[in-house]
Amino acid sequence: MAATIIDGKAVAAQVRARVADEVREFASANDGRVPGLATVLVGDDPASHVYVGNKRKQSEEIGMRSIHHGLDATISQEEILAVVADLNADEGVDGILVQLPLPDGIDQDAVIAAIDPAKDVDGLTAGSAGLLAQGRPGLVSCTPQGVMELLRHAGVEVEGAEAVVIGRSILVGRPLASLFLNASATVTVCHSRTRDLAEVSRRADVLVAAVGSPRLVKGDWIKPGAAVIDVGMNRTDDGLVGDVDFDAAEEVAGAIPPVPGGVGPMTIAMLLSNTLRAATARRGRSPAAAGA
Repeated sequence: MAATIIDGKAVAAQVRARVADEVREFASANDGRVPGLATVLVGDDPASHVYVGNKRKQSEEIGMRSIHHGLDATISQEEILAVVADLNADEGVDGILVQLPLPDGIDQDAVIAAIDPAKDVDGLTAGSAGLLAQGRPGLVSCTPQGVMELLRHAGVEVEGAEAVVIGRSILVGRPLASLFLNASATVTVCHSRTRDLAEVSRRADVLVAAVGSPRLVKGDWIKPGAAVIDVGMNRTDDGLVGDVDFDAAEEVAGAIPPVPGGVGPMTIAMLLSNTLRAATARRGRSPAAAGA
């Protein structure tokens, strides 16, 4: 039987609708003040401009305030850090997102580290990563959150499952492994040094590919009935494809989202959720109390 297709666009729309309702509740409880999301874009990368434009548009559509800083690619690191410091100090800003990658010559780690952890809606600071690793409430990287939301929507039982994550980046692989562990899954993280990657993948009840290699995961890498989540987005002569050979996987997996239209829409939806969480937490409630 063909796999159940997980519609990321539909799930993301549900998340945005829920967050929009909660933004209205937040404004009502805070004298009309709405959460503010600040985006920082350095340089002229076309893809980054599209990503940031979508983030700004969707934040405004659900009633949030969008604050944007578009910076020239020749800007110095000190000037970028000064912009981040100003946003940290601005009480009207609840979330700060610095679009990655940054231009050559800029220390990306230093810029991320400068973000106030209370406003770290990308979940990339050491403070955010530490809270996640300890299983404590905090702001979690958006794409991994989106993966977990898709699995919940599809009714996939994560507790007790064997989860295999291909990729160990700070954006996806590492935080996703922590989320699976916190959900009581048994977790294996694979990478470029993993021996017999196909055999390890075949053990997975839940298999996530997040490595940036077109159609890396073949149909015979997948345990029959497993949930497969493809985080990859690769431009090829055939158009956009994921890290999973979708046609082959669809015949084996129990559930799988498409590429595009799967994990991608979830990333912005979870960014909006994180911004609301940050705004609520900064006003004295636990982050877990806001739209999870």
